[in-house]
Amino acid sequence: MQANSASGMAVNDECKTKFLELKAKRNYRFIVFKIEENLQQIVVEKVGAPKDSYEKLCSSLPSDECRYAVYDFDFTTDENCQKSKIFFIAWSPDTSRVRSKMLYASSKDRFRRELDGVQVELQATDPSEMSFDIVKERAF
Repeated sequence: MQANSASGMAVNDECKTKFLELKAKRNYRFIVFKIEENLQQIVVEKVGAPKDSYEKLCSSLPSDECRYAVYDFDFTTDENCQKSKIFFIAWSPDTSRVRSKMLYASSKDRFRRELDGVQVELQATDPSEMSFDIVKERAF
């Protein structure tokens, strides 16, 4: 576990393990990560089963607290090719605490770099900014 120089946040080893399982084995559709302030580390809060929908991920994000999430998006191109892209979502609702927003913002870049294989990044402060249409648009 390494501490994040900007915010002092460490990344729990399970974060990387679960991410590698999502990327290589496709064991999960999504992973939600949470900063445990008292532990000074980023931990896995929830994982989504391979058949879970994008809506299930969205409903897993609290309406008044920040989170990070990764989502494995499957889609078919115009040429009829099956593709997949891994999204990193920085969820920072307007209603969350200022301290929390600052903590998530200062830890984000370092944490995202730990997750090797993320292809698209989304930042959202309300659900409309991470709608499924936006995900589809950003995948192409």
